Amino acid sequence: MNYRGYSREQIAGFIDHTVLKPAASSDDIRAAVAVAIEANVAAVCFRPSDVVLAKELLVDSSVDLATVVGFPHGTNESYVKAFETSLAVSQGANEIDMVIHIGHLIEGRDDLVLADIKAVVEAADGALVKVILETSELTDEQIVRACELSRDAGAGYVKTSTGFASGGANAHVVSLMAKTVPGLGVKASGGVRTLDQLIDMVEAGATRVGASGTLSILEEFDSKI
Repeated sequence: MNYRGYSREQIAGFIDHTVLKPAASSDDIRAAVAVAIEANVAAVCFRPSDVVLAKELLVDSSVDLATVVGFPHGTNESYVKAFETSLAVSQGANEIDMVIHIGHLIEGRDDLVLADIKAVVEAADGALVKVILETSELTDEQIVRACELSRDAGAGYVKTSTGFASGGANAHVVSLMAKTVPGLGVKASGGVRTLDQLIDMVEAGATRVGASGTLSILEEFDSKI
């Protein structure tokens, strides 16, 4: 059964199930992994301190393990982000969601932004790198530049938001990102809480959607078919 042309399995396959709240407990991580495995989402995304536990829980699962780097402000030195990345990959993460230094981007210091992303891509050693732009703080021109720099640095995805800024994903920004770098994936993150919002993001061009309310989104799907 489909809703708006999508099956339940397709909806789950777009989702990065996310737990990044500072106060999240080990039990919260265990519960999130259980939801992710049951739903067969694309990935789970946790804080760096949760990677070891999450990797143990994901044994024999097809769900990928993501963590965040330079989170949530992106103002760490590049070598610190590179170290965070290397450590996370050594602990079992196969996806890295890094935050750029938006201050540098806004100032037009594109060389620093490019070098920052490259440092993480190199440290990731083949793991998928998603570049978080924090689009609510940027103009369209700055978003376009950030997408182009992410592509030039070798990243695999551009991502809208950390979820900790003044705004999250919207269809206009997702569409702009998808059109700017058609060879990269686009992750819509921040404020996607309903099934219709998720589908709107996908139809705007997102290939992944970050969501903490995965269970409620899938329950909503079940109620509509």
